[in-house]
Amino acid sequence: MTRVLVVDDEKSILKLVEYNLTQAGFEVITAENGHHAVELVRSDEPDLLILDLMLPGMDGLQVCKTLRSEGIHTPVIMLTARDDEIDRILGLELGADDYVTKPFSPRELVARVRAVLRRLGQQNDDKPDNDDKIMEIGSIRIDSGKHEVYVRDKRIELTSREFELLVYLCRHTGNVLSRNQLLENVWGYDYPGDTRIVDVHISHLRDKIELNPKSPDIIKTVRGVGYKLTP
Repeated sequence: MTRVLVVDDEKSILKLVEYNLTQAGFEVITAENGHHAVELVRSDEPDLLILDLMLPGMDGLQVCKTLRSEGIHTPVIMLTARDDEIDRILGLELGADDYVTKPFSPRELVARVRAVLRRLGQQNDDKPDNDDKIMEIGSIRIDSGKHEVYVRDKRIELTSREFELLVYLCRHTGNVLSRNQLLENVWGYDYPGDTRIVDVHISHLRDKIELNPKSPDIIKTVRGVGYKLTP
């Protein structure tokens, strides 16, 4: 059974999320603070982490940063009650896979959990042939077997989601991809979601691969439509 760790200092939210995930067929473990959450991730190795941003002592951003610094890549969905977009952006930069803003629909949260797990399952089931492991598009070289990316012969560090996004863009070089297409195929959402998460990741990618991120040559914006990669 897929195990999900839910971390929130509000007991009512813990019970709500635990009930809905259990009804959906997940095994659920819970924690009410960041330190306990880190201990449970290390010991119980959950398949996914639902993490509240505002936690006493060690907040959600610190939890995410700690796990990623230890090489723990458990997928993270952050819960935030804040309206300030900067907190969500920081969470994504620290390696969170998705976020849901409070108040949220339990059905939407379950759908997000399934989408993240489905995407990871598809990745694990996908075993490319040797010829498919290396992809070269213009100045970009991707070794999917080693999970490495080189731009202009310089290795760059990408988060797992940035890597997936770049691979998808490269596989569709020259094609204009809408934000909803990217949500569906990179994030695994089969319904219209918040497309700002796409814009944030595109911005991060540009910072890492473009010579001038403010005037990008590789990932182009097509106004009113989406993005395309040009070699």
